[in-house]
Amino acid sequence: MMKQFAAIAATAALALSAPALAQAPSDAQIAHIAYTAGQIDVAAGRQALQRSHNRQVRAFAQTMVRDHEAVNRQAVALVTRLHVTPAANPTSVSLSSQAAATLRRLATLRGAAFDRAYVQNEVAFHRTVNAALRDTLIPSAQNAELKSLLQSGLALFTEHQTHAEHLASQVR
Repeated sequence: MMKQFAAIAATAALALSAPALAQAPSDAQIAHIAYTAGQIDVAAGRQALQRSHNRQVRAFAQTMVRDHEAVNRQAVALVTRLHVTPAANPTSVSLSSQAAATLRRLATLRGAAFDRAYVQNEVAFHRTVNAALRDTLIPSAQNAELKSLLQSGLALFTEHQTHAEHLASQVR
């Protein structure tokens, strides 16, 4: 199981890396990638709320849904105000495809096995997204307001990663 999630994380890392983007992404592409990553975590959190009975896992999932929906609302408001249309791109399409496969795999699990897999996926996903934000998306953003939103998101999502890592050590 852990090898599957490590493979997913490695694929996501490849999808979010600068070489996979071939060139620095535009602000419209960055907006789509960031929004897609947020939606992926919302969907995973909702799945955990449906499947998990573990109080800690459910609380974490509620936090993921709340925080990622809030950041995505801010992103939509920003791109609307800036008249930027988020542009689908190979990275956002790949992320969506990988997320769908992960949700299907998680849907086959029950109880503690689901909880462990969900939390491990959250650790891997946040590590990958945080690295992409830090190393590719923030440096590539041209608009100062978009860059600021991404930086705020990175601070929050770094807290999510730390929380997920702590939870992973407790979920057995």
